[in-house]
Amino acid sequence: MTAPLTLLGIESSCDDTAAAVVRGTQVLASVVAGQTDLHAAFGGVVPEIAARAHVEKLDLCVEEALAQSGLSLADLDGIAVTAGPGLIGGVLSGVMCAKGLAAATGLPLIGVNHLAGHALTPRLTDQVAYPYLMLLVSGGHCQFLIVSGHDDFTRIGGTIDDAPGEAFDKSARLLGLPQPGGPSVEAAAKTGDPKRFSFPRPLLNQPGCDMSFSGLKTALLRARDDVVADKGGLTPADQADLSAGFQAAITDVLIEKTRRALALYLERAPATPTLAVAGGVAANGAIRDGLTGLCAAQGVAFLAPPLRLCTDNAAMIAYAGIEQMAAGARDDMTLSARPRWPLDKDAAPMLGSGKKGAKA
Repeated sequence: MTAPLTLLGIESSCDDTAAAVVRGTQVLASVVAGQTDLHAAFGGVVPEIAARAHVEKLDLCVEEALAQSGLSLADLDGIAVTAGPGLIGGVLSGVMCAKGLAAATGLPLIGVNHLAGHALTPRLTDQVAYPYLMLLVSGGHCQFLIVSGHDDFTRIGGTIDDAPGEAFDKSARLLGLPQPGGPSVEAAAKTGDPKRFSFPRPLLNQPGCDMSFSGLKTALLRARDDVVADKGGLTPADQADLSAGFQAAITDVLIEKTRRALALYLERAPATPTLAVAGGVAANGAIRDGLTGLCAAQGVAFLAPPLRLCTDNAAMIAYAGIEQMAAGARDDMTLSARPRWPLDKDAAPMLGSGKKGAKA
């Protein structure tokens, strides 16, 4: 019997510096160094600050992950690293760190698509059989993927503008709530009235699984300005009601579009139909509850990884690297950092395309 592969994973695509050691489907160690405090004063992630912090923390995270796992570099079978998409300074920091380790040890180097890491997380946590439907919903991405293999992804819908996580962050800034915006809006919404303000549900009157969230921000801005003009400012109750209405609108859109995506997925007659959700916004309780109810009504298994594996982490990168390495994939010192890297290479770009390729 072949022994399971053991890989070190490195993740630095945005504002979390992470390292992990995974053996097969067992997470031996997972370390994440966040940067929330560094960016708090700016209302969002500053790429230059993020890149500098990655440089300072990467080696420390790798050392801690190895110490927690009880292994040394000599005990590893390879090194997996996020090679994109993401903030290019951060991605480059991780790739260079991984290259240095690979050069020094002679270990195989595996470049991993950050989105593939999220999309394959259900395989790590629950060994879900292919094909399954993945709702990847995060700060920078939102798309429905039919996952048929470690490098076989079919996109059947996605956002044509802002991702939900981005919309949550921007809405928090509009309402004077702290960053990161998703948890702040969710916390405020718990005491709010979602029916006080009427927010649009973009693209629900159009067929298909594509989504749009930028118009919601405009509607929130106008509603906030009306309250400020009437009262001279926002009370905590106003913040709560605006947050609740905004969150309800995003949830309604995601649930209806997921219903349509499930119909397309089920046409393939999968043996064990499963909807999985991953990405930071998957931690939102209202969205999880809505998806759980939808799957129960449809007779489809619903899987949401543990919250620590929904947000950016290196365990998912190590596991994706394990699947790639088992299939014979290897990279060399020409591995480059990529700001853009769509999973479905045959799908038309949703957010435009430039010299560096499709954004998503």
